[in-house]
Amino acid sequence: MKILLIYPTDLISPDLLPHVGYAIYFRVNYPPTNLGYLASYLENAGHKVKILDCAVEKYNLDDIKQEIKHFNPDVVGITSNTQLIYGAMAIAKITKEINPNCLTIVGGSHVTYMAVESLAECPYIDVAVRGEGEETIYELLEKKREKWKDVRGITFRYNGKIIHNPDRGFIENLDEIPFPAYHLMPMKKYVAYGQLVDSWAHGQPFGGVLTSRGCPYNCAFCASKTLGKKWRIRSPENIIDEVRLLVDKYKRREIEFLDDSFTINEKRTEEICKLIKKEGLDISWFCSTRVDRFTKSMAHIMHNSGCHSVFFGIESGDQEILNFLNKGFDLERAEQSVKIAKKAGLNVITFFIIGTPLDTKDKIWKTINFAKKLKPTFALFNQLTPYPGTKIYEIAEEKNLFITKDWSKYITMSSPVIRIPGVTHEELKMFLKKANFSFYFTPSYFFTTLREIIVSKNTSKIIVDHIKMLVTSQY
Repeated sequence: MKILLIYPTDLISPDLLPHVGYAIYFRVNYPPTNLGYLASYLENAGHKVKILDCAVEKYNLDDIKQEIKHFNPDVVGITSNTQLIYGAMAIAKITKEINPNCLTIVGGSHVTYMAVESLAECPYIDVAVRGEGEETIYELLEKKREKWKDVRGITFRYNGKIIHNPDRGFIENLDEIPFPAYHLMPMKKYVAYGQLVDSWAHGQPFGGVLTSRGCPYNCAFCASKTLGKKWRIRSPENIIDEVRLLVDKYKRREIEFLDDSFTINEKRTEEICKLIKKEGLDISWFCSTRVDRFTKSMAHIMHNSGCHSVFFGIESGDQEILNFLNKGFDLERAEQSVKIAKKAGLNVITFFIIGTPLDTKDKIWKTINFAKKLKPTFALFNQLTPYPGTKIYEIAEEKNLFITKDWSKYITMSSPVIRIPGVTHEELKMFLKKANFSFYFTPSYFFTTLREIIVSKNTSKIIVDHIKMLVTSQY
């Protein structure tokens, strides 16, 4: 079969593409790794596959329509998170207009939890693939439609009805999955810019490597259970083989390890770092992790293997809110880990959430002041966004907190989508601006950053980007 896999663009708010991370510290165009895994799995099964990354290509619906006509696929598969679901639906619609017999499949976090609703809303979607996609899509394409009732992990249409099959289990041995099909992606367009990667003008060739799937933690705002609660890992050797491929064949020099929490297991983290050094891989890299899974020895080994930055989801400066969000650590541990990382020579980027149901004006200021107290390299403030599949979504449903269920507005850097007692919608929007100004214009931070800007080769661009970030409501 000819299969076209599509990463959709945001047709509603193109300036807020979540596929392209915009912030003060860097910009990065992410390869659609999930589609890369599907593509390699399907190629191994004998299918002809094409990947269309509409975000990095900046395609609109007319461009996508021409691509579909030119390739003439038997199957169109579209990945989508919550804020991109309308784009996915629009692509399914134009696919059916071009060829009513083309099978349209949508996967990703949104339809994992809203499969029946999505098919009911969009009659142009034939199948929703829930959870992990490789084995599900392979089996789906091997079976005739009348046998789809036996395929776990799908929701589909049959004889005018929407059928919701049982869930599928997860792949246990991740080393058996072939590497993403990078040869089907426009790799030259995936670059990282910014202060963290020391490249504003042309960008560093960028690659992302997912070293594990699943998350054993229970953060109330996170839908990571899409890939299960069990933490499933790739071997360090398998990971380094993929990094080697990215370095040697695709000339990547900047790598992000894409795991939600890269350092869950200290021994494994150290093994990966040692192999990077042993193999002589000329890369710089960064990762995200938890403050309670980060140690002094780990920080030094990471830095010595090329790690320049670590991202911590601290979320709040109020312990009651941390407990409500099920973060599982206290403020003291957050302070300790930030100090450890900074002392090891790592940049520290911290995430904070504004607008939880327990927030008050005083608690929001506690969070802002805690961010300033930590003195990270950068602090990123986001509105709480209750994505389907999260505990926060359930609470918002139960307490009737939703302002809107227009999924295009479910962007953490946009306007609030739930109401909270004691703080108005407009006040929450203003607090996001106040958080940025209060953090970035403290005298010590401002003059330190100004000094770095002055010695930069790209002074004017950095100044402009800093100012844009601070004065816009998006960030």
